[in-house]
Amino acid sequence: MKKRFSSASSHLATKRRRRGAPAPSRPPRPSDLCRIREYMLLLFETPSGFAVFLFCGSLINPPRSLEDIWLNFADSNTAKGVVLLMEFQTFEDKSSAINQNTGVSERLADMIRAWLPGKKMAVGKPEYKEIIEERLEIECLYNKRVMEVMWGIQNCMPGLIPIEKSQLAKEDRLPSKGLQKFLKCYDCNVKPEMVNEQIVATASALSECDSVEMKYSVVMREAGAVIKDVSGISCEGWSLLDIATALKMIWKPKKVGNSSLVSKDEALRLVNDASKYEALVNKHACFFPRKCKRPLCFISLTKKC
Repeated sequence: MKKRFSSASSHLATKRRRRGAPAPSRPPRPSDLCRIREYMLLLFETPSGFAVFLFCGSLINPPRSLEDIWLNFADSNTAKGVVLLMEFQTFEDKSSAINQNTGVSERLADMIRAWLPGKKMAVGKPEYKEIIEERLEIECLYNKRVMEVMWGIQNCMPGLIPIEKSQLAKEDRLPSKGLQKFLKCYDCNVKPEMVNEQIVATASALSECDSVEMKYSVVMREAGAVIKDVSGISCEGWSLLDIATALKMIWKPKKVGNSSLVSKDEALRLVNDASKYEALVNKHACFFPRKCKRPLCFISLTKKC
């Protein structure tokens, strides 16, 4: 995804220059994104102006869960894989750039039309949707999923729009429904205005841990069954970390040392039975799971990696 989003549309940039409009705030790189239907235009309001982004439309479309959108904006590098800044302009009076009475100013209208004219555009306010659809005849999208993306861009704004030096006011900070729901699952009642980079990074790392645990859960439980059959050690009630420690104890006891997760008696039995596991468990898969088709391969159940 990141490679696909690393470039902007060169012919659109040429079109803009021919019209005599100002150059975009960052130079586009050659790629014809406008021909890819899954990309959408997004109008993002900053403290001092407006930015136009392209983003992957599948990011906000089912079956993708609304609760997972925030994970794409854990940091700027991750965000750049799903959104691409096309242009940013400052406006001395943003209220005159778009409002119910005067509609959309010529300057902002030109800015919007220059990128993927006629395509659907996501906006961060219902009144913007109404004004742009009426005055510019551009179909707009405003919903909870779009607002998750808006939150994400806000969270990564220094990295996504480095030219924007102004700070967001507290009242302008958006909440992330997905992040708030995730934090509540761990009894972390954090108010939206208290969310910072450290909290987002920690939550993202925790989510990654959950994902890894889910991915390895079944096969690690199978490992626990093998340990019981071979060494007579019941792994019932053990966490995945307990089982992983026991597996490491079989072949690399020195690296484990005296672990509080495995008793001395259990550790001794595992080490003494190490040779018995050779015919049952793929040792290479235990220590290098990413190089194998399965995270932990049981020779008795499947082929070697």
